Amino acid sequence: QVQLVESGGGLVQAGGSLRLSCAASGRTLSSYAMGWFRQAPGKEREFVAAISWGSINTDYGDSVKGQFTISRDNAKNSVYLQMNSLKPEDTANYYCAAAGRYSDYKLARQYDYWGQGTQVTVSS
Repeated sequence: QVQLVESGGGLVQAGGSLRLSCAASGRTLSSYAMGWFRQAPGKEREFVAAISWGSINTDYGDSVKGQFTISRDNAKNSVYLQMNSLKPEDTANYYCAAAGRYSDYKLARQYDYWGQGTQVTVSS
């Protein structure tokens, strides 16, 4: 079992930045691909970013390309999401997730473990 805990969310003005963290316990994350998703009220869960176990491969949702950066530190058993130039439409609950394989990583069903989420609110 892998337990994931997100942190770093909060209230920020448009144009600001936040860095989300996802800390794992129970197992090392080094063998898992990791992803970030977000869900706004009344909307479906949306793929944000994914990173392969060795950080060789990353990918981003179209709405955040060039704005967000995913990274990981396997020694710290953690994954991060740096979010810059935030917009009100980035407001959502952000979740990290772990998958046994870096394939179809844009699909939520590919992920085995999920955190509880951290709320990000961007004011205009």
